Amino acid sequence: MRSLFRLPTRSVCDFPRILSLAASLSFSLLPAPATCSTLCLKEEPPQDSADLLRQWGCSDDDISKLFSRRPSLRGANLAQLRLKLQILTDVGITGPDLVKVIHCRPRFLSCRIDNHLEDRLQYFISLYGSKEVLRRAIVRNPSILTYDFPGRIKATVDLYEKMGVSKVDLVPMLMSRPTLIPRTSLENEKLDYIRRTGVPQNSKSYKYVVTIMAVSRLTTIREKVANLEKFGFSEEEVLRLFGRSPFMLTFSIDKIQRNMTFILGIMKLPAKVVFEHPFLLHCNLENVLRPRVLLAAKIQDMGLSPQIQGPSVFRALRMTESRFLKAFVGCHTGDVANELMEFYNTVKGVKRLAEASKKNYTKGFPF
Repeated sequence: MRSLFRLPTRSVCDFPRILSLAASLSFSLLPAPATCSTLCLKEEPPQDSADLLRQWGCSDDDISKLFSRRPSLRGANLAQLRLKLQILTDVGITGPDLVKVIHCRPRFLSCRIDNHLEDRLQYFISLYGSKEVLRRAIVRNPSILTYDFPGRIKATVDLYEKMGVSKVDLVPMLMSRPTLIPRTSLENEKLDYIRRTGVPQNSKSYKYVVTIMAVSRLTTIREKVANLEKFGFSEEEVLRLFGRSPFMLTFSIDKIQRNMTFILGIMKLPAKVVFEHPFLLHCNLENVLRPRVLLAAKIQDMGLSPQIQGPSVFRALRMTESRFLKAFVGCHTGDVANELMEFYNTVKGVKRLAEASKKNYTKGFPF
C-alpha cells in the first residue's frame, strides 16, 4: 500500500494518476450493490404455487381469483409453473393480466406454451409491431400461444395477405376478433360472395368484408342473404348492401327482420331506403328507432314545430340522444316539454313482449 502512493522522484505530472488509483481503491472497499441474482438468493424457495405466484407479482386477491377459476392450479408442478411464468414475463404479462387470461382460458397454464416459442415470439413481435401490442393481444386471446404455429398462425396470415389484406390492416382485425385465426376459412363460395360485394381491395372496408366473411359459417351467410331476399331484394343487391355495410353480416336474422318490419309497416318507407341509409338496420329498435319515430308522430299530432319529417327523419335518427332531446324536446317550454319528455320515456321504456322471460341459448360463435 505504501509503495502504491509513493511519489515518483523524476516527475510530478503523475499526480492525477495517483488520485485516480486512490479513488478506485476507496470504491473497491465499499460493499458491492445488490443485484437481481443476489436478491433472488435471499428469497425463500416457494413452498407451493401460491408462494410462487406471490413472488412473481400476484397479489393475494389475484391469487384468490386464479384459484377460484382454476382450482387445480393449487397443486401445480412448481418447476413447470415457474417456466411458464417466465415466458409470460418475457412478453410483459403481469398479475392482473394473468387473472384475465385464466378467466378467459382456465386451462391455459396446463397447456404447452413453449412449442416453437422463440420463433413464435419473434414472428408475433414483427406482426404486431411491439411487445406492448403483443401483450394486449395475448390478454385478449391467450390461445395464440398454443395454436399450431406453422400450420395455423403463419398459414392464416399468409392467406389474408394473398387476399390483399396487409399485416398492418390485419392487426386491428386480430385485436377486434380474437377467434380470427382458428375460425378462418375461405371456400370458393365465400370467395365468390366477397367478389360480388363489389368492394375493391384498396377500399377501407375491404378488410372488414374479407375477415367477417372468412369467420362466418356458409350456412349463416346463406340464411342472412335469404332473409333480406324476403323483403324484395335480389341476391346481388343483398351482397352489395353487405359491401356497403360489412358489419350487417354480424347482425342476427331476428334483428334484421324486426327493423325491416318497422321500417316498412310503421315508418311507411320503401325497402330500398336501407341502401341509401344502412344505419336504419344498425339502430336499436327499442331504444332509438321506435321512440324517436313515435315522438315525431306525437309532435306532428300536437301541431308543434320543428317537426321531424322528410329528410330530417334520417338526421334525427343519427343524432345522439342528448342532441335529439335538445333539438326536439328542449326547444319547447313548460307543460309541452314535460308532456313530450314523459311520452318519450314511456315509449322508450316499453320492452319487447316476453323479453324478461326470454332464454338465451348459446350456440357458440355468434356468426
